[in-house]
Amino acid sequence: MTTLLRACRRPAIAATYTNTYLRASTPNGSHDRRLASTEAAAAAATVQLSNASGLVGFWQTLSNSTPVAYMQDALIQIHDYSGLPWWSSIVLSTFLFRGVVTLPLTIYQHKITARIERLALEMPAIVEELKREAAMAKQKFKWSDKQTTAVYRRSIKKQWQRLIVRDNCHPMKTIIVLWGQIPLWIFQSVALRNLVYMLPDPTTLQAQITATEMTIGGFGWIPNLTVVDNSYILPVALGLLNLSIIELQSMSRTRPPTRLQKISTNVFRGLSLVMVPVACTVPSALCVYWVASSSFGLAQNMLLLFPEVRRAVGIPKTQTELSQPYDQIWLKIQQRVGLAEQTPPADKPAAK
Repeated sequence: MTTLLRACRRPAIAATYTNTYLRASTPNGSHDRRLASTEAAAAAATVQLSNASGLVGFWQTLSNSTPVAYMQDALIQIHDYSGLPWWSSIVLSTFLFRGVVTLPLTIYQHKITARIERLALEMPAIVEELKREAAMAKQKFKWSDKQTTAVYRRSIKKQWQRLIVRDNCHPMKTIIVLWGQIPLWIFQSVALRNLVYMLPDPTTLQAQITATEMTIGGFGWIPNLTVVDNSYILPVALGLLNLSIIELQSMSRTRPPTRLQKISTNVFRGLSLVMVPVACTVPSALCVYWVASSSFGLAQNMLLLFPEVRRAVGIPKTQTELSQPYDQIWLKIQQRVGLAEQTPPADKPAAK
């Protein structure tokens, strides 16, 4: 059945299949019943969208956007050429897109962060030199304390900007991953939602075939990817994976977190918990994607903790880099659950 559906998706064949021909050539009217079922599902999806009030315009615009259309086509092509069931092709496409888009950006972000940390080591000597120059200028030009302080601060800012330009590591680049990861997550999520609900045009044969394939393209306890996961296994797994990523990033810091870091960590913890009930209300195809994406993110973060891997991808060595990341993170986990002393020796920074 899957082979036949894929063949019908080809433009040359699909163009010759009309509803009249299929009704006449299918015994016992079985196609009529399947077509009626898909049309009913399309009508239900349309009613569901029309009841969304103010969100209809937003979702329609996003659903009909060009990036989502390209993503839908890419997902279908990966499914057809790989020959995998839909749940496997969703996982494969997730790893492929994240490996091509977010992994290089993450490596680049780590490089920028390491460069900024190295620049911070150069600043104390520069600051001392500027203090001496400011004191000499104050005596020579008879500046007031306010004038001297203003000139001193401008000089520090200018020197810091000079170092940033020299090493090409503007601090805004430390959030470059978000510029790629958030649009990718949104476009692939909406594209999968479109495939499930046969959007943007439920009357096309391709949309109906894809939706039918998804009803039999699941696995284990979720054979139908168009329905929610009533076992809540995937939603709970999503929440645990997202929390693991946040805690891994928190425990990999060797310096006390700043107030901003504490706030952002707590915000992301809250968002991870909020995603669990959200995942309980969406089709399983979306849950499979979200779990696969979070799994990739966790594996990526764990891999980039290794000093050997960081050197292999060109990330400079820094003082805050963990020399034995897994051992030190495991020690922090034991400390949190009370299996180790609350004041263990400080993490040894990697050698310069």
